[in-house]
Amino acid sequence: MQRLKLLTGNANPALAAEIAGILGIELCKMTVCRFSDGEIQVKIEESIRGADAFVIQPTSAPVNDHLMELLIILDALKRASAVRTTVVMPYYGYARQDKKVKPREPVTAKLVADLLQVAGANRILTIDLHADQIQAFFDLPVDHLYGGPIIARYLIEHGLADSDLVVVSPDVGGVARARKFAEILKAPIAIITKRRPEPNKSEVMEIIGDVAGRRAIMIDDMIDTAGSIVQGAFALKERGAKEVYACCTHPVLSAGAAERIANSPIKAVVATNTIMVPPERRPPNFTVLSVAPLLASAITRIHTNRSVSELFAEYA
Repeated sequence: MQRLKLLTGNANPALAAEIAGILGIELCKMTVCRFSDGEIQVKIEESIRGADAFVIQPTSAPVNDHLMELLIILDALKRASAVRTTVVMPYYGYARQDKKVKPREPVTAKLVADLLQVAGANRILTIDLHADQIQAFFDLPVDHLYGGPIIARYLIEHGLADSDLVVVSPDVGGVARARKFAEILKAPIAIITKRRPEPNKSEVMEIIGDVAGRRAIMIDDMIDTAGSIVQGAFALKERGAKEVYACCTHPVLSAGAAERIANSPIKAVVATNTIMVPPERRPPNFTVLSVAPLLASAITRIHTNRSVSELFAEYA
């Protein structure tokens, strides 16, 4: 087998270090800094020739900086004669514009896919894409992992899988995700229908399903401004929900999100560490679960040419 090399930019070095520790190897020595005018400078400090390279870099905020870092690292690996380069992108940024809804709109999810391929990516490893069809934007293999089982196991271990539980999808688009999650927890589902008058704003229209007297677990791929999840929490309480919890794979938590959650009926938030969230942006009662063991296992399987889908035989 070719040598396994792990590299990381500045997006989530703690996650990369945890993955390296599980695999029992060191991160590749690399400098990622800036020229005086702000341009990103990358220099790989050890030989990559003939290596099987994995670049761990979610494109989280500041998304443009982290995406550009990733593209430059890919170019460096291509020119350094890596045999194969796999982009380990736990959080795929620019994914929310995955189709044209109105005239003269871009499809940024496809644009990012094109950029990654042109820069030198040979394979993509990601977790909970905003829309499954993004996999088809690539003309190369995409391994799509799921954060739901990690969160579900945590809830079960902490006694949040009783008979009075209901899993809630915060919108119609997330019903498939909520259904899979509910199957693990052996719970019914409810659906919040809403409309979006403009980006990052939503209005709850109706709740489909019985939530009265139940503990409601809202599950989504990401929490950004927290507007939707907070509005959903208020609506669930108005319909008689006993307690409301919020779960997501990607805690984007942009400005003001922590305050909105703190001033809402949400009892606790459970998320994974696909995105590095600084302490000042964390809401109260915020639990972070690690995806490092999952990614380390997937990386090992890719490197040794074994099935990745077996990791989710009962969930996919």
